[in-house]
Amino acid sequence: MSILNIKAFVGLLGLFLVMAALLFISAWTLDYWQAWTFLAVYFGWSLAITLYLMARDPKLLQRRMRGGPTAEKEAAQKIIMSFASLGFIGLVIFPALDHRFVWSRMPPHMALAGDVLVSLGFLAIFFVLKENTFSSATIELAPDQKVISTGPYAIVRHPMYAGALVLLLGIPIALGSWWGLLVLTSMMPALIWRLFDEEKFLARNLPGYAEYQHKVRFRLIPLLW
Repeated sequence: MSILNIKAFVGLLGLFLVMAALLFISAWTLDYWQAWTFLAVYFGWSLAITLYLMARDPKLLQRRMRGGPTAEKEAAQKIIMSFASLGFIGLVIFPALDHRFVWSRMPPHMALAGDVLVSLGFLAIFFVLKENTFSSATIELAPDQKVISTGPYAIVRHPMYAGALVLLLGIPIALGSWWGLLVLTSMMPALIWRLFDEEKFLARNLPGYAEYQHKVRFRLIPLLW
């Protein structure tokens, strides 16, 4: 097994342990079926996509493993990713606190619908990764990078963000919390800021991207924006 694959598995295990700790310590109980189901769905998909990239696109796997505030090169992106990281932590902790203190009540079938949204988000992300080997976790250009305008990129300019948005929407619902949706609302400015900043970077540095912007008008939501 390669060093890259070992690092990927260790990274997944570490993320699982951190997310499980955040959920069950915040809820202060292991009797939280919504959290167990969510973790199974989230890391089932994460493992499946990781195994796919190991077999089909190790270079993309390596790009995807370099993420977070410290991996970004621009100061603005470091700030954006810091807010996004804090938002993701809040998206996990707040629903667990909601479960503990019963701030809101959600029917079981709605929580399962949240798991479906998480799965749909991951499925969209998988199709993006399959179509675009240059989809790094940071805003950067590979030496041989070119504009991708096929597959999901023919529908919206940022299909990765669209899939991530569906995934993030599903998290608080999967964890049984209506109030957790407020955390997602607070993350939206950082997401939109990153999207605009990435477009400026690509239009300035990637040949053909400006033409692609004119060809595909919608950034995130087909027929809307």
